[in-house]
Amino acid sequence: MAVEHISQSNFDETVASAEVVLVDFFATWCNPCKMLAPVLDDIAASLPENRKIVKIDIDENMEAARKYGVMSIPTLILFKNGQVAQRLVGVRPEDELRELLK
Repeated sequence: MAVEHISQSNFDETVASAEVVLVDFFATWCNPCKMLAPVLDDIAASLPENRKIVKIDIDENMEAARKYGVMSIPTLILFKNGQVAQRLVGVRPEDELRELLK
């Protein structure tokens, strides 16, 4: 499964659509975000169907970023059954992210 790009309009529906959803709050101009993108792509390719990774551009979706208190990017927020379970700020190692999605 590939990393899906979402927007404010389908945010709530998307985070409720799988048991575990990792949301990457990013911006196209953010170099650390660019570093993290291929790592998330690799992880997403091997996830089971009840888990997914999605991305939301904070410049185009400021309301969602405000709602979840995103102050720095990349910010990764893990949703379990539609509820915030964990928040990570900054680039993280692939093994840490894989463990998070187990």
